[in-house]
Amino acid sequence: MPTLIQRILSGDKQAITEFYERFSPKIFFYLKKRLPREEDAQEIMQDVFFDTLDSLPILKNHDRVLPLLYKIAHNKQVDFYRKRKIKSLLFSQLPLLQIISQEMHNPEFIYEKNKIRDRIEYTFSVLSKRHREILQMHYIEGRRIKDIALSLNLSFKATESLLFRARKGFQKAYERT
Repeated sequence: MPTLIQRILSGDKQAITEFYERFSPKIFFYLKKRLPREEDAQEIMQDVFFDTLDSLPILKNHDRVLPLLYKIAHNKQVDFYRKRKIKSLLFSQLPLLQIISQEMHNPEFIYEKNKIRDRIEYTFSVLSKRHREILQMHYIEGRRIKDIALSLNLSFKATESLLFRARKGFQKAYERT
C-alpha cells in the first residue's frame, strides 16, 4: 500500500487533504506559540504547507516529513519577523524619506546629481577599454563573474582579478577628476 507521501506525489488530491489534516494542528500550535496573532500563524501555516508540497519530490526519506514541516515553519517565522523589522525601520524613517523625496526635485539636487553623473561618465571614458568592458559587463549588464570569464575567455580567478583592478582604476581616476 502506497504511503501518504507517495499518494501525494502521484497526484492524489485526497492524500493532500489527509496530509494537511494530519500535520496542520502540530504546525499551527508551533507557529501560534511563536507569532503575535493567530491570523499570522494561520497564514504562515498555509505557506508552510505549500512549500512542503513543493519540496516533497526531492525529499529522500519520507519519514522525515515532520522535521521538514517544522524547519520550513521555523524559516517562515524568521522571515515574518525579519520583514516586520524592516517595515518598522522603514516607517520610522518615513519623515526623513519625505524630506529626501522633496529634496530630489530641488534644482540644486538635480544640478549636483548631473555633475556627479558627468564625472562618472568622464571617469569611465578615461579607463582602458578592458577595464570599461569588465565594469560594464558586471555592473551595468549585471552579469556574474563566471559568465564574464567565459565571454572573455579567462579563468574565474583572472576575471576576479581584472574586475578588482578595474574597480581600483575607476576609484583612482574618479578621485583625480
